[in-house]
Amino acid sequence: MMTDNIIWLDFNDAPEQRDELVSDTDVLRVGVLDRLEAVLHYLFPQGRIRGGKFYVGDVDGNAGKSLVVELDGPRRGLWKDFSTDEGGDVIDLWARSQGRSARHDFPRLAAEIRQWLGIVSHSHSHSQSVVRQPARTNAVDELGPYTAKWDYLTPDGQLIACVYRYDPPSGKEYRPWDVRARMWRAPDPRPLYNLPAVSKAKQVILVEGEKCADALIAAGIVATTAMNGAKAPIDKTDWLPLAGKSVVIWPDRDAPGWDYAENAARACVAAGCASVVILVPPTTKPEKWDAADAVAEGFDCATMIAQGERRVVKAAAPSLPTFTLGALLDDDSPLPPDLISPRVLTPGGMLVFGGAPKVGKSDFLLSWLAHMAAGATFLDMRPPRPLRVFYLQAEVQYHYLRERVKDVRLPSHRLLEARDNFVATSQLHMVLDDAGLAQIIPAIANAFRGLPPDIIAIDPIRNLFDGGDAGGENDNGAMLFFLSQRVERIRQEVNPDAGVVLAHHTKKLGKKQFEEDPFQALAGAGSLRGYYSSGMVLYRPDESRSTRQLIFELRNGPGIPLKHVDKIHGEWREVDSSERLVMQEYGQRLDAERRRKCDVILQILFDEAANGRCYTANQFAEAFEGKAGLGGERTIRDRLSALATQGYIKYFRNASDYGLPPARTKFGYLCVEGMVLRSVIGEPDPNTGELPTREVAVLPTHFKCLQSGAALPVENPEVWVYQDDINDSQEPA
Repeated sequence: MMTDNIIWLDFNDAPEQRDELVSDTDVLRVGVLDRLEAVLHYLFPQGRIRGGKFYVGDVDGNAGKSLVVELDGPRRGLWKDFSTDEGGDVIDLWARSQGRSARHDFPRLAAEIRQWLGIVSHSHSHSQSVVRQPARTNAVDELGPYTAKWDYLTPDGQLIACVYRYDPPSGKEYRPWDVRARMWRAPDPRPLYNLPAVSKAKQVILVEGEKCADALIAAGIVATTAMNGAKAPIDKTDWLPLAGKSVVIWPDRDAPGWDYAENAARACVAAGCASVVILVPPTTKPEKWDAADAVAEGFDCATMIAQGERRVVKAAAPSLPTFTLGALLDDDSPLPPDLISPRVLTPGGMLVFGGAPKVGKSDFLLSWLAHMAAGATFLDMRPPRPLRVFYLQAEVQYHYLRERVKDVRLPSHRLLEARDNFVATSQLHMVLDDAGLAQIIPAIANAFRGLPPDIIAIDPIRNLFDGGDAGGENDNGAMLFFLSQRVERIRQEVNPDAGVVLAHHTKKLGKKQFEEDPFQALAGAGSLRGYYSSGMVLYRPDESRSTRQLIFELRNGPGIPLKHVDKIHGEWREVDSSERLVMQEYGQRLDAERRRKCDVILQILFDEAANGRCYTANQFAEAFEGKAGLGGERTIRDRLSALATQGYIKYFRNASDYGLPPARTKFGYLCVEGMVLRSVIGEPDPNTGELPTREVAVLPTHFKCLQSGAALPVENPEVWVYQDDINDSQEPA
């Protein structure tokens, strides 16, 4: 409204800014989810798609499998990093990949996503709505609504052009839109498709048309195409983004497709590609069969790209990675974390575990691997987290394998992780030749619901050995063939970063010879020692004693001192190498006395509860000081602490449920397995004088953590898992 040259502005119809922001966020989220696979390959070129999920190492884009993005169903776009236990939606993932916060940096983040998607912001569209001309001309409008659209972007994600597909009655047609010129035409020069991912890839698959490129991209393969496919004018296309890359051209199975491949191959060579090959489509496929058809029918595209018939247009020059002293000195990037520290097994490393027959290799290996699967320390060897372990064993039948597994002593609070993280085979009757690998590789790849294994263990080498035509396991040439062509093939097919553990026997050597170089006792030692990154040998120096030596050899870290180990009460432990062996009889008497005192404590707690009395640790130590041969108050407290650490004593904090006063301690009242609390519930019987009582089973609510010493809630109060029988190092004499 305007009167007397005064302009009155009515803001009542102005859009509510918060609603506009929410709407804009929804538009961005829908746009990103619609092109989720392309977005993920743009953000994380080293990621892979497997089984409806996208895998990458972390939010920084490192190679690996810890971060998983859902691609299917209602959870599409949700992600979780299992190494850090972080997660969120795809907008948050985009922000984290750029080192930003989706909450605090949203305006900048939204602008970046809009630019990548080719979406004009609301404020920009409002301000130019008066002067903007219709995007389409009459000629294009006559084709009807477009049925498909592909965006061409610069390597940094800026929109260059869009290609629209129309399907009028006269047949399919394509129309390019030059974003910068804002005209219905192809840009000059014409860009390649999917440049953000192409710019970061070493190998690129060149196909015929955007539909084929999108099909391969969705399968986790970096693909591109020239605008207009087989009809693309080669001389008007910018091929320079492919310079220095290995290009594999996948033509449609027809004459125009092969002509396109030949012309594109010459252009790629002229652009300076490192190598150029043209795949030959299988002759069994129908006319016009292409990459999109291959993906739709579940064809093994990766194998065809890697091993399929091809015509080499330009071979790759052999490249040898070299590093100057300056580059090595200036590289301060962190070392990859150990799979098993300290440097016992590193990512992509190989550990050979040897020992003579009947020394206990398989029993030791089973216990060690189960602890790694549980994320628990074993003889000072520590995993960074619960590891996924595939145990390929060829000695023990199923029933005896499960018997051994039930004897492994794992911390109760770690058992849940180990149940799924440890996968084993029963006794195998095969060798690792081509036929054996065809069975083994899929079994390992599918063992952990699509996640890759961290450790692949083979026990023993002898039963699965295939040295080709070179000979047996004692032959260095045959051993090298087995390691490079069999074991490495398993690792490369399943997870190149997995650690490999090989159980192997040692030859008979004299004691002096063994002490001088124990690893020379490994059969095929020449090839093994030149190939592995670490070694362990289990050796019994005295056949009359059960104590064994555990000897280490590390290629990538400082030496680990020899350990003396023994299996005591079902658990492998490190023992004193001198005093306990020399004074074995005296030590046995001490063990018996310690065991007696611990049994006395457990029995007292049980009997006292039957008489209606429960104790905290301090109350028990004060009440029974100098009684039953238990020693002083401090000694009793130390024994109670050791028994709690071992799982023989737990705690209950719900004192009121049993009619007890609150315990003035962070742990609570002491509790043992099967304990029953008897309490008086009324007046004496007038006839007999007997007091009426009630018996209630006492169940623990907390236990003492073996690692931290903290009081943690029990998972199942009905189940008692003893972590330690009698640990000499924790108990007082």
